[in-house]
Amino acid sequence: MSYTVRIADSDVVFTCEAGQNVLDAALRANIELPYSCRKGVCGSCAGGVVEGQVTGVGSAAIQNEVCLNDDVLYCMSAPTSDLVLHPAAWKRQDPSARKRFITKVYRNHLAAPDVSILQLRLPVGQRAKFHAGQYLQLELDDGSKRCYSMANAPYESDSVTLHIRHVAGGRFSGQVQQLQPGTVVCIELPFGGSTLHEESTGPLIFVAGGTGFAPVKSILDDMLRRRIQRSITLIWGAREWQGLYWRAAVQGWQKQWPDFRFIPALSGGSTGASSDAFAGRVDDALRASFADLTGHEIYCCGSPVMVTAVRDAAVRDRGLASTHFHADVFVPGPAEALP
Repeated sequence: MSYTVRIADSDVVFTCEAGQNVLDAALRANIELPYSCRKGVCGSCAGGVVEGQVTGVGSAAIQNEVCLNDDVLYCMSAPTSDLVLHPAAWKRQDPSARKRFITKVYRNHLAAPDVSILQLRLPVGQRAKFHAGQYLQLELDDGSKRCYSMANAPYESDSVTLHIRHVAGGRFSGQVQQLQPGTVVCIELPFGGSTLHEESTGPLIFVAGGTGFAPVKSILDDMLRRRIQRSITLIWGAREWQGLYWRAAVQGWQKQWPDFRFIPALSGGSTGASSDAFAGRVDDALRASFADLTGHEIYCCGSPVMVTAVRDAAVRDRGLASTHFHADVFVPGPAEALP
């Protein structure tokens, strides 16, 4: 059985099968709604249902703490009737925009004891088109996939750079250190909507945990290239100082943007080599650094627990508008198949 789904105040109509989530049905119809994790964690896909009824896919919860009023998570919601949606945003997607590439390892080095920086070179003459902050899917030999944010800016389009944290028992991350130059790696891109909202002009705060720095680097390098001027603060968290593995990039932004503010947050109990470091978690660093976040825009990238803590600190404790909190949640494990 299938249902008709319409986007309010538009001519967009698509079909959603019984048991299929609304987000996947929209993507299959080349209608892009906001999304990131697709696992009911980040809340990026939350939107309204103006008419009709939905239920949780596999009895999953259709709301989380991010949802406002009666909004639901489109990635977790399946229709039980025809629907009219009121998403936060939508756009028609070029079906040819997403591409699959057979890449080769160009460089692979250890940036920290538990972080590898992997650069994949595209075939000669081919270019990857994406927006800063998006991610790719990497396919393993058994056909399973993993998602990684691209750390390079879109203008560096003949290759992609990934920051990969080594996860104990991780199917891919456990092998990454052994990848030699010339190794073939299959990727598909782009995915995700955690990109810069350029219509906003308020102060920007980026909060990254560990390799959550990767999409932040892509966005900031892209902003610098396009000469976008905003008040910018970066809070980057790790347990120890060496976990902030690409401080040279931060130093470059500080030179180009004299007002750029960097707050290293070290949760391991020591501020290491920096007298400016905050001893504690990134959410506590945010509270300590800002008394009022009215009018600010936050981009938060990291684990589900970290993103939830930062959201609470920003929205509940410091007055940030919930619509100004944008999250890219790093959910470990295999990626779900995209339509």
